[in-house]
Amino acid sequence: MTPAERRSAIVDIFSSALRAVDPSHSVRKYMPHVLDVYRERGLTEVALVSFGKGAVPMAKAAIEELSPRVPARGIVLTKYGHVQGAVFDGSFEVHEAGHPVPDEAGHAAAEKVLKLLSETDETVLVLCLISGGGSALLAAPAAGISLGDKQDVTGLLLKSGATIDELNTVRKHLSRVKGGRLAQAAYPARGISLILSDVIGDRLDVIASGPTAPDPSTYAGAIAVLEKYDLTGRVPAGVMKVLRDGASGALPETPKNGDPVFNNFENIIIAGNQKATEAARERADELGFIALAPANNVQGEARKIGERYASAVKATQSRLKATRGQGMCFIYGGETTVTVKGDGKGGRNTEMALAFALAVEGMEGVTFLSAGTDGTDGPTDAAGAIVDGATITTARAKGLSPEDYLDRNDSYNFFKETGDLLITGPTGTNVMDLQIVLIEARDGS
Repeated sequence: MTPAERRSAIVDIFSSALRAVDPSHSVRKYMPHVLDVYRERGLTEVALVSFGKGAVPMAKAAIEELSPRVPARGIVLTKYGHVQGAVFDGSFEVHEAGHPVPDEAGHAAAEKVLKLLSETDETVLVLCLISGGGSALLAAPAAGISLGDKQDVTGLLLKSGATIDELNTVRKHLSRVKGGRLAQAAYPARGISLILSDVIGDRLDVIASGPTAPDPSTYAGAIAVLEKYDLTGRVPAGVMKVLRDGASGALPETPKNGDPVFNNFENIIIAGNQKATEAARERADELGFIALAPANNVQGEARKIGERYASAVKATQSRLKATRGQGMCFIYGGETTVTVKGDGKGGRNTEMALAFALAVEGMEGVTFLSAGTDGTDGPTDAAGAIVDGATITTARAKGLSPEDYLDRNDSYNFFKETGDLLITGPTGTNVMDLQIVLIEARDGS
């Protein structure tokens, strides 16, 4: 295959993964169960709360399945730019807000969600549609914490390289909706959450900070995260006061397993990264590659993972014999982190792609894609990037220094110069990131 043909194939494989985790289809699959619960319990109304990057298509699908048989009202909250012209009737409020750092719009929407839930009782079914990004979007600071405090601590943790689990451990203990507290707010209404997973292992307590699931983390654990990244002296004083008060028992913990609020709540994972990687593997196989999806739990520093992938590619290509013409395809899923030290612009996927490109400079027969399934990579409009062995050679010919861009965490602007950004626009789904690598045998191998 030519380099252009490999790039076309790798985009095809990525697109197949996205189709497999389409949020509308995933919600519709489980709506018969929602309707069965509604009828069997003799309930009178559905209160719908949809939040996250997939909130709009998830809500549209659910509302279409409910209407006109079931009275419903609710609130839809998604990231700026993700409504994309969708129209809802007057029974549903639609809001856009900030991500990954919460903003006032998310705060205002969260207050409306809490008001809606306060109006429910045993006759109402609360239907939560949860997708990745929900933790930042649904922002309801705990008493004693301002929105600015939450913005500060979120920003510090994001730049420190903290994992999503660590970030959420802190956020859950600074919130009135996270860590099971949304289910607590809905109690005693009957509740069902349909959840699009964007975390490794599909852990209910981590996705969107587990708003309707028991929370195993603690105030003490949140303090330990801040200590790990040397942030206790940098976060706002109000944050440390709340966490220390909670750790001492002066504030109630988040609801744990066995709390009666969860007797009324059912949490269902409707799609996740494993489904996406498997669909990508099947499509790669259809295209004639020997396709493997060895892991969907990839985590760690993005540039180091990119270098590790490159080492594996070199070893594989040196052994590969072109038994099926188009070589091999490896598909990985997960979510890495970036420890920001420079002042550039980029995300974990473009940073990984740049590190990979540097490590395979000059190699033939290798193409690599790293992208977010939500269509956005960090604070950029790109999903990620596609690179090959010629990427760095071409960049150097243009007078670019890839090492300098990587040192500045400026991978987005590097690939903007080279033309290697993958821009999909908001996809409506969010099941972490995908890395896809195509490897063809070299002449004589």
